[in-house]
Amino acid sequence: MVEEVRGKCPIYKPGDSIVFERFYISSRESSRVCMHALSAMLTLLSAFIKGVSAVDLGIGEQPDVGWVQCPDPGPPRTCGGTVVFKLVREPMP
Repeated sequence: MVEEVRGKCPIYKPGDSIVFERFYISSRESSRVCMHALSAMLTLLSAFIKGVSAVDLGIGEQPDVGWVQCPDPGPPRTCGGTVVFKLVREPMP
């Protein structure tokens, strides 16, 4: 879920979400997917989805909640903005 946008992002606003079901993005439940944001998450998502703790990955203080951000530095360096994502792992039915 998008927790915060620092600067301007043409894709995301707070509250938007990308829902992963196992190793797939749920197009029914997800906002648009920015490849820059996705690239920032990919190295951590595989391990997080497989059950590695966010604490062990160094992205959170709780096992099932982590934080990542897109690589856009925002003003004054770019006209975009940094998007902070909250990753929440929920049990699959």
